[in-house]
Amino acid sequence: MSVPVWFADLRAGSRENLFVKLRRLLEAAGLQELVAEGDLSAIKLHFGEKGGHAYVRPVFIREIVERVKAAGGKPFLTDSNTLYPGQRKEAVSALACGIQNGFAYAVVDAPLIMSDGLRGSSAKRVPISGEVLQSTDIGLEILEADMLLTVSHFKCHELTGFGGAIKNLGMGCSSREGKLEQHSSVAPVVDGKRCNLCRACLRSCAHGAISFSNTTAVIDPERCAGCSRCITVCEQQAIQIQWNEAADNVMRKMAEYALGAVTGKQGKQLYVNFITQVSPACDCYGHSDAAIVADIGILVSQDPVAIDQACADLVNQAQGLPGTALATGHEPGGDKFRGVHPAIDWEVTLEHAEKVGLGSRTYELVKLEPKKEKW
Repeated sequence: MSVPVWFADLRAGSRENLFVKLRRLLEAAGLQELVAEGDLSAIKLHFGEKGGHAYVRPVFIREIVERVKAAGGKPFLTDSNTLYPGQRKEAVSALACGIQNGFAYAVVDAPLIMSDGLRGSSAKRVPISGEVLQSTDIGLEILEADMLLTVSHFKCHELTGFGGAIKNLGMGCSSREGKLEQHSSVAPVVDGKRCNLCRACLRSCAHGAISFSNTTAVIDPERCAGCSRCITVCEQQAIQIQWNEAADNVMRKMAEYALGAVTGKQGKQLYVNFITQVSPACDCYGHSDAAIVADIGILVSQDPVAIDQACADLVNQAQGLPGTALATGHEPGGDKFRGVHPAIDWEVTLEHAEKVGLGSRTYELVKLEPKKEKW
């Protein structure tokens, strides 16, 4: 059975601007039926990295916030702490980054709350029936929200081929421990040249996994629980992740983590994907490279797999842009994701997500017809 995915192109004019189109998409996809009076409604998005600019514009987020409020919900914007050291490794810096990128209360009319707490450890293990994992570590604010509305910038990604709703759920809703579990199967290591023996990592470790030699900290892989707290507190960036997991297995874990993120949200989920400024890499970088295809439109669905499949198809059907990171597949129908990242089998995410019951790859694209003028 085909899952409906609502689509609107980016044509606009005096009769209908993009905010009206977005409002109509949300209505068509049934937002008003998904939100009950008083629902604490998590709007999960990517706040963007300082220096980047391809993330979804805050003015569109405000329109979504207004629609959730009109349905009776109490919306809040949320993102999670990053695994790697950087601008968004803890909540203070991450929220400051989000505000600097335009997601301030005065703009979006909703509070910003980190989904996994101050340092990315406010989370709970959620049992799942996966093929790779049997539980996932999900941010508490995602789990405790009554309703989940995921807003994603659809683009390429250097590890998963593309990033959309599934990645926003799987990586974006997991704790730091969950992110580490998806990317690595071994303990972090210490770069002795960077370590200054400050012992901040020792104080953060609750598992007795860190000791010191005369020159550097040492992590015992047998005792390490993979919580990643030591990575957060190391200001010297001496504690480093071993990115040893193969890309296809990262994608399978990510799909299963997405399953954990939506646990308990049956009939209370909605997904909005923006196929705009389709950049060749993740929004986590401090830059946004030229788009590989022209802007395509906005999609809304209650199924994260269907919406990502529809987005991937629309991108591949587009004409590739010259002078960009796209090396092959410029023709309509060409594989744009392999044209940027040739070694990545990006379909694995969609295949595995459908296999574990996250959603369906079979969809019906329902194009929003132009609003008729009343005379």
